[in-house]
Amino acid sequence: MQEVNFDEVLDRILAENPRYARDAYHFLREALDFTQKLISKENKGKVRHVTGQELLDGIRQHALLQFGPMTVTVFEEWGIHNCKDFGEMVFNMVESGLLAKTDKDSRDDFQDGYDFVEAFEKPFWPESRVKAEAKKAFKPKASSGI
Repeated sequence: MQEVNFDEVLDRILAENPRYARDAYHFLREALDFTQKLISKENKGKVRHVTGQELLDGIRQHALLQFGPMTVTVFEEWGIHNCKDFGEMVFNMVESGLLAKTDKDSRDDFQDGYDFVEAFEKPFWPESRVKAEAKKAFKPKASSGI
């Protein structure tokens, strides 16, 4: 069996679908490795398939470690605006033979991930802003009734 060259396959993906930057795919591959290591630790060294939700959590953790408060800026530069974009990238890689999937895996696994502001910006907000946002969220709406 011939070994797949990641960059050669990535060239084909980018030629067909240039929506996401090359660096985004390299980051996704690193985030998958990061996620597999986390899961392996939890399962006493046993490697298993990573679900879409697990990968999204690994992406979140890895991005915060790599880019900190600049995560959203980096992702936007790469063409990534939400979790659905990661699903599109994953399935571009699946369809190109770089990743494998199970019958249970689908693009929908990435549809309702997390909000990028909540996941990547809010952890770096000053406490005063967090409190102000919390107050806004619980402020009762004015009523015109009794």
